[in-house]
Amino acid sequence: MQIRSLSKAVIALLFFLPAVIAATVVKKISAPVLPMIVYYLPEDIQVESKEMFVNRLYENTGLESLGLEKEVLEIAIKGYGKLAKSGKLNKDSLLTIVDFSRSSREKRFYVIDLKNQTLLFNTRVAHGKNSGMEYAKYFSNIASSNKSSLGFYITQNSYNGSNGYSLRLQGIERNINDKALHRNIVIHGADYANENYLKSRGMLGRSFGCPALPTGDNKAVIDVIKNGSCLFIYNPDSKYFKQSTVLNG
Repeated sequence: MQIRSLSKAVIALLFFLPAVIAATVVKKISAPVLPMIVYYLPEDIQVESKEMFVNRLYENTGLESLGLEKEVLEIAIKGYGKLAKSGKLNKDSLLTIVDFSRSSREKRFYVIDLKNQTLLFNTRVAHGKNSGMEYAKYFSNIASSNKSSLGFYITQNSYNGSNGYSLRLQGIERNINDKALHRNIVIHGADYANENYLKSRGMLGRSFGCPALPTGDNKAVIDVIKNGSCLFIYNPDSKYFKQSTVLNG
C-alpha cells in the first residue's frame, strides 16, 4: 500500500512539475509591472514601430496642416526618447516643439500629448531680436547676445517676474543652450507676440532671446508643460546638428 501511494505521489509530481517550471520561467522573463507607464521610444525598439508611431502621431494631431514637417517631429521624438530613457523627464508624455525654421507670422509653437496623441496648443512664438527679423537665422549661447538658442531643454518651475508669469528653461546641450538659466531664457507672455501686433507690423516683435508667447496663452501653456517636460527648439542649422550632445550622444 505504501509503495502504491508513493507511486501515485510520484506520478502526480511528474504531472504538475512541467507547469510549475513553466510558470517559474514565465515569471523570470516577463517584464516587471511598473507603477506608471513611461511614454518614450527606447533605442532598441524596432524601426518599423518607430515609424508607425510617428506616422500615427503626425496624422492624429494634424501637424501637417499646421505647417510642421514630419522630419522635425522625428528629430524631436529622437531626442525626447533619449531624455526619457535616461530618466531626465518628470512629465514624460509631453513634447513641446518650437519650429524656428518658419516665419514669425505663423503659429510655430506646438505642445503635443504623446500618450493621447493630441495637440494641446498651437500658438505664435517670438524669437530673439538678434536672431533675425521675420525669420530666426542666427543663434547663440552667449549672455547678452539677445539671440535664441536651439536644441533640447527641460522645463523647470514657474514664477512671477518682470515679464509676468514665466517658466524657467534648463538647456541641456553643452555649448549650445546650457547657459539658458544664466541668461534668464524663459517662456513668458509678451504684447509683441500678440495677434494685434502682427497685424500692425507684419511680423511679431522680438525678445532678448526668450521664446515669448502671446499674453493670452502663456499661463495656460506654462501650467501644462512646467516641471520636467521636454522642449525642442528647431532650425535646420548645420552647426547645431554637428554639435548636438543629445542627438549625437
